[in-house]
Amino acid sequence: MSLESIYEAVLNGDAPAASSETEAALAANTPAEDILNKACIPAMGEVGRLFEEGEKFVPEMLISARAMSAAMTILRPRLVEAGVQTIGTILMGTVAGDLHDIGKNLVKMMLEGAGFEVIDMGVDISAEKFVETARDKNAQLIGLSALLTTTMPGMKDTIDTLAEAGLHGQVKVMIGGAPITQDFADEIGADGFAPDASSAVRKAKELLGVS
Repeated sequence: MSLESIYEAVLNGDAPAASSETEAALAANTPAEDILNKACIPAMGEVGRLFEEGEKFVPEMLISARAMSAAMTILRPRLVEAGVQTIGTILMGTVAGDLHDIGKNLVKMMLEGAGFEVIDMGVDISAEKFVETARDKNAQLIGLSALLTTTMPGMKDTIDTLAEAGLHGQVKVMIGGAPITQDFADEIGADGFAPDASSAVRKAKELLGVS
């Protein structure tokens, strides 16, 4: 049992090992915060780096993210108990009329792997629901996903509704999905655009001013 073995389990996408090694580390009185910050987060950072260099692909990222998730299921209660703060709260969902969620789920897991608290709203979410939840949960960032060109206007609706609620600027908006481009993000007034899960983590940190 060591932080190194947890790191390796997450990096290699071995969820059973990630769970058992995390349990063993906690039993050996390793602080939950150390497991998170010295094993899980660095492992997911390395997964992101390898993806960007073309050495890992989306299925492998998903497998690593699931291993991270397995470790987090065990760690989360301990982290809450210890009062460990997340680096930010992000609301995520697929816009109204769109039922696709594979990309969103991967981004969510990568963001959690970077230390964010992510509130997953699911699919087919109205602009009003995004804004209402962002206010209720004090979210600092809303991540909007769309796979269909026909549902892309839902992103602009959410940004407009945010502005009407007086939250524009206070709550940042990041968008992504297969048909989305930087030009479209600029056109609708989104704060950020990410073409993939790895760059979504970098963009979220940039938008919220965290390292």
